[in-house]
Amino acid sequence: MPLEKPSVALGRDTQGTISAEIRAIEADAARRVQQGGPPELHPRRDYPPYRSSLLRHPTHELVRVDPEEVERVSPAFGHTDVNVLESDLTIQHVGEPLGERMTVSGRVLDGEGRPVRHQLVELWQANAGGRYVHKRDQHPAPLDPNFTGVGRVITGDNGEYKFTTIKPGAYPWKNHVNAWRPAHIHFSLFGNAFTQRLITQMYFPGDPLFALDPIYQSIADPAARARLVGTYDHDLSVSEWSLGYRWDIVLTGSKATWMEGEDAHD
Repeated sequence: MPLEKPSVALGRDTQGTISAEIRAIEADAARRVQQGGPPELHPRRDYPPYRSSLLRHPTHELVRVDPEEVERVSPAFGHTDVNVLESDLTIQHVGEPLGERMTVSGRVLDGEGRPVRHQLVELWQANAGGRYVHKRDQHPAPLDPNFTGVGRVITGDNGEYKFTTIKPGAYPWKNHVNAWRPAHIHFSLFGNAFTQRLITQMYFPGDPLFALDPIYQSIADPAARARLVGTYDHDLSVSEWSLGYRWDIVLTGSKATWMEGEDAHD
């Protein structure tokens, strides 16, 4: 039986409206740089093209908590808790997941290019059809019984991480009429404590949805946006098995990867 089109209350704005707002903000940011200001490496808190950000962005100074007090009730974690098999998202169930198998690898670095060793890296993502294993995901794409979409690994002595997974699909969201998110993978890094957690996203090269997506475009600086895109690496591909993508995560400095840290909302 063919799948019925979903009955959802879409936003009324067109892609043309959203794209025009994106271009206007990027032009404004570029003009400020030309006038001597710093590049905008983080999204503006009230970024209009991302409609819901207008309703839920912070309007007051964030409440800073005592990290030691938070850690009294935080999950306990040790490096030995992470099994090496957790980096392979394709072996977590009885069968093979559907989709394009791939290897994603890179290094976690500080601003001086030094490796960040023994760092917990987690990822989560949609399946090949663009659907998350989450009760709030309303996208009517099928769930894959052989793919949960979560994994974790500890970086090695050279700061390297490596995951085997499935390329996620694009999916619709309700920001505006016919809004689609580019394929992406969420990454989380914990530092030395859970209170240091940083979250970011990796995208795939050449995605035609980049120019249309108000979340990706919310970083006004083009160079900073580009650092969120992995590169295809044929040496990382495995013959008759998987395609390889490389993506380094830089934590500090002028080439830092954008993170959803608290400074992004100050």
